[in-house]
Amino acid sequence: MLPNIQYPLTIYYDASCPLCATEMHTIKEIDDENKLILVDCSNQDFNEPAFCPASKAEMMERIHAQDAAGNWISGVDVFAIAYSAAGFKKLGRIWGSQTLKPIFNRLYPLIADNRYWLSKTPLPNLLNQLLKMYVSKPQTKT
Repeated sequence: MLPNIQYPLTIYYDASCPLCATEMHTIKEIDDENKLILVDCSNQDFNEPAFCPASKAEMMERIHAQDAAGNWISGVDVFAIAYSAAGFKKLGRIWGSQTLKPIFNRLYPLIADNRYWLSKTPLPNLLNQLLKMYVSKPQTKT
């Protein structure tokens, strides 16, 4: 079960990775309510925030986020919350599904560990196109 989130949610991600940057920037582009703040961990001047449970190296390996109340979230849960916050409600529910979470928890490290290689494939462009196509369809409020 996902925690109660207080917005804004600050997402720490690897902007040097084209796959990561494409996904986060596309989500942020749709974030009309400004619920999400993106922070690039790959910037050489980046220092992990006070009371951060992870080092810069760990933040570069896996996505992390902190809500306005100071709660830290990492991995698959960040995607569930971020997609929902930006208006991708169905995708957020898929990422947050208790049935699918064990599968996502196993897949995510494989994807994260191979993200630079995956970025050399058409995957970033395909992801961007799919998300924009999803947004262009009328959404029902749920």
